[in-house]
Amino acid sequence: MKKIILLLTATVFLISCSKDKYTISGTAKGVENGKTIIMETQDATGMGLMSVDTVKVENGKFEIKGKVTEPAFYMLQLEGANGKFPFILENGDITIEMNKDSINKSKVSGTYNNDEFVQFNGEIIKLQKGLMDFQKNNTALMNQAQQAKDTVVINKLMKEFGKLQEGVTAESKKKYNSYAESHPKSFISVLIIEGMSKDPSVEIKKLETLFASLDESLKNTKPGKAIQSKIKEAKMPSVGTTPSGAVNPAAGNAK
Repeated sequence: MKKIILLLTATVFLISCSKDKYTISGTAKGVENGKTIIMETQDATGMGLMSVDTVKVENGKFEIKGKVTEPAFYMLQLEGANGKFPFILENGDITIEMNKDSINKSKVSGTYNNDEFVQFNGEIIKLQKGLMDFQKNNTALMNQAQQAKDTVVINKLMKEFGKLQEGVTAESKKKYNSYAESHPKSFISVLIIEGMSKDPSVEIKKLETLFASLDESLKNTKPGKAIQSKIKEAKMPSVGTTPSGAVNPAAGNAK
């Protein structure tokens, strides 16, 4: 009986420990031994990237371990390859398959937020397919029209593209909103709401409702705190008005 209790205790301990750290198990088929993989994230200014870890590829594999206090987007850079691979770094077991020939075709899985990121990103790409197909099918025609200074063709293509773009933008906005409303535990949701908070036309009540529905763990993340600041800032009375919105008599008499 004591052995069973000890075994159960050890199992619970191992599970709890695995949630307090991350392990990235990566494969990099065809990549030479010794090639470097750099893990990067945004620097303090938010304008650039900084390296946080580096590992070497050995026998087509690599591993990165550590601990984070909250999820955030990170990038993997493979030495000698063009582009960077985005993923969500969070505590847990993350699996990454690097594609050395096309970094954007690399794959990530293993944790809730990364699985959600892959699925959501795929749905957004489907929405944008019409735009990408239009550009692909009309690039040569546009180039010819520009060289010939054929404004009729140029304006026609731009008008068609603009109409497509409006539709895609509207559908994408609906997708973002519905996702944030239906996925309160997803890191993607808090990022969507943070993006909405930067839109001057957004309704504060809607922003508050979406934020209130988020899981508590997301409210305390960096984007979560940014949303709280935006809401607080939006609810502050404007200069010359009282908190209730009535005109301040003192301000009204000032000349």
